[in-house]
Amino acid sequence: MAEIKFNTEYIVLSTKGSIDIIDITDELKKLLNRAKISDGILTVFVPGATGAVATIENEEGLIKDTKQMFLELVKENKNYYHDLSHAVGNATSHLRATLIGPSLTIPITDGELTLGVWQQVVFIEFDTRPRDRKLVVKIVGE
Repeated sequence: MAEIKFNTEYIVLSTKGSIDIIDITDELKKLLNRAKISDGILTVFVPGATGAVATIENEEGLIKDTKQMFLELVKENKNYYHDLSHAVGNATSHLRATLIGPSLTIPITDGELTLGVWQQVVFIEFDTRPRDRKLVVKIVGE
């Protein structure tokens, strides 16, 4: 029986804010390669309530469509209760982030992330301002 390994890694990002979509797939692959795990799972998590992690085809038109979708789903310039109690005015950021969620788990098979041909992993910054982020990556397996 192989020994189960647990690795904790981090991805540090600087974002532009306002639905900034950043491909983190290559960085995740580097971290997995360094962990030397051939079978297991990789989870990436965003500490914070205004960021999210998802998969998408990282194609310019689809990125624009995705940004437009979030602008239409959660409208700007509405009277959100959160904005009444917080001077930051980022209720839209929180609401958009809840649609996606703060984490994503990907199976590891034969030392590779099990992703589709056109599937990349992205971090989405929903906050209204640029941010420095430190994503947590947990890699578990043998």
